[in-house]
Amino acid sequence: MNNKITAFIPYNGFSHTQTTVNNLKSSPLVDEIYVLSQGDVPIENCTPLQIDTLFSAGTLRKINDHTKTNYALFLLQDTLIEPGQFCIERFHQVAGYTGAGITYSDYHTKKGDTGMPSPVIDYQTGSVRDDFNFGPLVFLRKDALDKAVNSLNESFIYAGWYGVRLAISRDNPVLRIPEFLYTTVEVDTRKSGEKIFDYVDPKNRDVQIDMEKAFTDHLKHIGAYLEPTFNDVKDTADKFPVEASVIIPVRNRKKTIKDAVESVLKQKPDFDFNLIIVDNYSSDGTTDILKEFVKKDKRVIHIIPERTDLGIGGCWNVGVHSEHCGEYAVQLDSDDVYKDETTLQKLVDVFHNENCAMVIGSYMMTDFNLQQIPPGIIDHREWTPENGRNNALRINGLGAPRAFYTPVLRSIKIPNVSYGEDYAIGLAISRNYQIGRLYEPVYYCRRWEDNTDASLDINKMNAHNTYKDRIRTFEIHARQQKNNQ
Repeated sequence: MNNKITAFIPYNGFSHTQTTVNNLKSSPLVDEIYVLSQGDVPIENCTPLQIDTLFSAGTLRKINDHTKTNYALFLLQDTLIEPGQFCIERFHQVAGYTGAGITYSDYHTKKGDTGMPSPVIDYQTGSVRDDFNFGPLVFLRKDALDKAVNSLNESFIYAGWYGVRLAISRDNPVLRIPEFLYTTVEVDTRKSGEKIFDYVDPKNRDVQIDMEKAFTDHLKHIGAYLEPTFNDVKDTADKFPVEASVIIPVRNRKKTIKDAVESVLKQKPDFDFNLIIVDNYSSDGTTDILKEFVKKDKRVIHIIPERTDLGIGGCWNVGVHSEHCGEYAVQLDSDDVYKDETTLQKLVDVFHNENCAMVIGSYMMTDFNLQQIPPGIIDHREWTPENGRNNALRINGLGAPRAFYTPVLRSIKIPNVSYGEDYAIGLAISRNYQIGRLYEPVYYCRRWEDNTDASLDINKMNAHNTYKDRIRTFEIHARQQKNNQ
């Protein structure tokens, strides 16, 4: 075993592969370059290596078997790589100093002749999403790779790399170098709001099954896996003014709040309900619209919080802990609408029929005018009663609309933030209670220019991903503690 690097590059017929090979070959630290392909490889200065799929267990085993050096460089995308000054040397240096099993870095993304900064985020315990962005280039320590591959499920067609990097992270540091070490070309040019639904796209179902198996195995290794046993949801002695309350936190949604409110007021359940709107100091005319609804319908409760430091989660706490809240608290965002007059009844019926503390429905993605847009219906059918709460740590959301048994929600409290609060509370509830599902669409989720995540810049997207990874970190530790007890 020598102290150099073996590089592995995917090839799908593009000319940039030859450029990448030449660029890497210029470093004296690169010992050999293998080009991974399912067909012929007309690339010079490299060795062809036939594979099935890029991220299969078989491919990772071949990478491991052909690494005769202390380190392997693995290109995760078929894209151009232009190393910066002493890029390879820097990876080699940091990995050597720290003993990191995986080292990755910030990079530039070429747009025309300009390289735009593409910072990535630090890895943490909760960075268990299968779409965690390392950038296209990772630097692997051979002994860590060897151990991880030997523990890998050989049946994985898509989750080989995911399983390997989870296994490496169990025993080794995974470190980001906060330096822009290379330049690449962006492969996926979709907006952030389009990418986030890949994991619920039916055409990706086989991929997701593979990923879930790898992740469940990881949770068992680290003591965070939960068996499918759940606490009973006990009736309390609390008295509630109505059976259900729809809660809408709102701030400056003059354009959409009327539609949201009207979709609630047209509900026709066989029980009493009200609508609690927590108006977080709107200044665009939203408050005046709400006051008109209050005059016309006694079911509308308009609350302006005493505090001025509340995010969406904090506004939810105000609504849930108010004297007006019903036994079940049901979510509606201020720019979305219920599908028809049966939505509330269908959600509450699940509580009555199942032993659950939370119910999550399904929704349809639409434009502002309620016309369906891709990816269409989001029903989260990847959820299973047996493993849903474990797999929930891997994916980036739980679905909508969300409804809660109020006593449980009051006992846990919602984080006072305006992104990820729904995911955090769903994970916390699922730790002890079953979550019920409704797989028919009962909600229209409207995509428009002011949506929270319709199209985010890289810094905002990184902030969101860092926070959700932190939520997962908290939850993994909580589940480890639960199992230890």
